[in-house]
Amino acid sequence: MVKICCIGAGYVGGPTMAVIALKCPSIEVAVVDISVPRIAAWNSDQLPIYEPGLDGVVKECRGRNLFFSTDVEKHVSEADIVFVSVNTPTKTQGLGAGKAADLTYWESAARVIADVSKSDKIVVEKSTVPVKTAEAIEKILTHNSKGIKYQILSNPEFLAEGTAIKDLFNPDRVLIGGRETPEGQKAIQALKDVYAHWVPEDRILTTNLWSAELSKLAANAFLAQRISSVNAMSALCEATGANITQVAYSVGTDSRIGPKFLNASVGFGGSCFQKGILNLVYICECNGLPEVAEYWKQVIKINDYQKSRFVNRIVSSMFNTVSSKKIAVLGFAFKKDTGDTRETPAIDVCKGLLGDKARLSIYDPQVTEDQIQRDLTMKKFDWDHPLHLQPMSPTTVKQVSVVWDAYEATKDAHGICILTEWDEFKDLDFQRIYKSMQKPAFVFDGRNVVDADKLREIGFIVYAIGKPLDPWLKDMPAVV
Repeated sequence: MVKICCIGAGYVGGPTMAVIALKCPSIEVAVVDISVPRIAAWNSDQLPIYEPGLDGVVKECRGRNLFFSTDVEKHVSEADIVFVSVNTPTKTQGLGAGKAADLTYWESAARVIADVSKSDKIVVEKSTVPVKTAEAIEKILTHNSKGIKYQILSNPEFLAEGTAIKDLFNPDRVLIGGRETPEGQKAIQALKDVYAHWVPEDRILTTNLWSAELSKLAANAFLAQRISSVNAMSALCEATGANITQVAYSVGTDSRIGPKFLNASVGFGGSCFQKGILNLVYICECNGLPEVAEYWKQVIKINDYQKSRFVNRIVSSMFNTVSSKKIAVLGFAFKKDTGDTRETPAIDVCKGLLGDKARLSIYDPQVTEDQIQRDLTMKKFDWDHPLHLQPMSPTTVKQVSVVWDAYEATKDAHGICILTEWDEFKDLDFQRIYKSMQKPAFVFDGRNVVDADKLREIGFIVYAIGKPLDPWLKDMPAVV
């Protein structure tokens, strides 16, 4: 029986291994992590991450050919294929701080593999890693090999949170990069054979190691660039009276461009986009390509600009101050159908409003109060370190209350900010909400999810990103 072990039980490792176990009943899959609470959660009825469909997959396989364990050494030593899916946070100090990836956790995983292996292994990079990581890992393994042979493969994930299980069941492509040697090709084939249980062969792409590593960063950068492009256009639409939804639809019907990732919003978030681009910037700078680095930096600059523009619009619309005013924040996760808050635009928007002394009442159907408070007190990039190494929230933000109902959040509020596109926000009883709010009542739609015209009929003053401005908003221009 082929044995697979995955080091790292997070957003990538957990779902990926669960689907491999489901689709390959003849393979034994173990997911290991040093975090005892995380493994306990994977073994419980309340999984540590929310992802539609994940629950059913885990429950079907767990205890049969899918195991979650803290016994890292045992499962690594027994495995034929070891996936490494650990954090690769952005460095916060030292060389490359703020851009370069911190490979501390990757290096310690490689050293564990070298220490406990008693048989040849295929080691698979599954985390988002900077180009040439494989080379560094290879050096650690070969210098500590004790006669054991290792083959390193790069198998980047292309999962979108909220649809991860669907993406795993029916991927656009599975990418496997390896050495262009007979041993490297043999390792590629071994991993291909795993995916071939359910993925058509023409969707399993093979490349050299560096192309696979760079393809992941490139895909993230291109997607983030599309979002920043449409968000840059949204600012111009507001200034000219154009409608970003109409412009984006028109652009998207061009078959060369296509309609995906053209929704204007308060900005992109998630664990990959900003981190991947910063990494790309660093690699470009290290390889003497400052112009290319500058180009990709601009994608992040526009994203930051969009968030600060949104905050400025809120403050200027409400008589240039939100001090002591109650603002209802609907949605804190970075996108719908996930409880993930990593790099969510909501953090910067909330911090901007708190900076002007607003009182926030936050509702998100999947994010806990503890997580929200942690996010609002943590420093940038702290989220990307394992939980036991993150600073514990020293204090809670007193101006923030977290509630479990949109109507509670909006009661007595001066304004509403919609920051995540949860479907339930479209169906709220806005007539009821309007009655319970302070007047004038404002709605700032950061995701273009509500019908602005209907809300205006009720009596709201509405700001929707990239849409023609209310006369009220024109009279109170945002200072950017």
